[in-house]
Amino acid sequence: MVQESTMICVDNSEWMRNGDFQPTRLQAQQDAINLVTQCKLRANPENAVGILSMADSVQVLSSLSTEQGRLMMKTHSIEPFGTCNFIAGIKIAHLALKHRQNRNHKMRVVLFIGSPLEDIDTAELTKIGKKMKKEKVLCDVIMFGDNDTDGHEKFSSFVDTLNGKEGTGSSLVVVPTGASLTDALLQSSVCKNEDGQAAFGAGGGADNAFGMDVDNDPDLALALRVSMEEERARQAAAAAANGGAAPESADQEMPAARPLEEMDMGEMTEEQQLEWALRLSMQENAPGNEQQPQPQEEQMEVDQAGAGSDNIDDLMNNPELLQQIVDDLPSGTEKKENEEKK
Repeated sequence: MVQESTMICVDNSEWMRNGDFQPTRLQAQQDAINLVTQCKLRANPENAVGILSMADSVQVLSSLSTEQGRLMMKTHSIEPFGTCNFIAGIKIAHLALKHRQNRNHKMRVVLFIGSPLEDIDTAELTKIGKKMKKEKVLCDVIMFGDNDTDGHEKFSSFVDTLNGKEGTGSSLVVVPTGASLTDALLQSSVCKNEDGQAAFGAGGGADNAFGMDVDNDPDLALALRVSMEEERARQAAAAAANGGAAPESADQEMPAARPLEEMDMGEMTEEQQLEWALRLSMQENAPGNEQQPQPQEEQMEVDQAGAGSDNIDDLMNNPELLQQIVDDLPSGTEKKENEEKK
């Protein structure tokens, strides 16, 4: 699993008051920032995210942190004012990533642009891109609102410089006016893992494959995902050793596999045990599986009452048996003895 430190650059200029993105550009951008933060932090528990605003003088609102609540609070405290300085924002984000605690983390900048690009120096932007490429810093540029075509070309060239010959790692996402910013990010590489699947918190992907909600138990979801990745790596190694025939044979044997209900715990693999435990947990928590002993007890009481009424009817219809029971009573026995003595 990739470990990554991410700095998110927020466009909080006066242009963010526009309502072409519901309810406003700033609030739509805040929702998108929360989505990106959630995806990054849940992709790996050691990932860190920081936030800075670019209006007028660039300000670091939160240094690299793993606390999602703190990052959300800082995001929603941003107010629109002034104009954005995108070049300075990229430089300071790069500088903040250099001071990350874990030096093994990959570095990434997520840049939101929703203001007109008037004073962007193409030569300066290319120079920054080459420097970031040299230091292996990735950048995702998200352009939304009424940006012009010239601005798209400038940052497209910037992303191409970062990607280099590999052509992957950094991306440019252009969201047209009136579209949903969060929905566009969900479909982009910004909120996807390296294998192309949706990251945790982005909906779908590996989370729903197990029929569970990640918000309820993120630790279990992470464990399941790690197990799936290890299984994929094992199958890839087996395919490489057998000339690519292993995955096909595995897929063909899957329908003939024994059901988990018929297998002992010792025969199950680690993945099968996790799946079995998850299935049992879901069955126990299902509303329809709750026991309801109270109606059974009421039925038993009714049956006992009915049986008692039948015994009383039999006793009233048998005078001899009734007389014998009366004689056996203590008062009846004493009276009978007194009559014999007389």
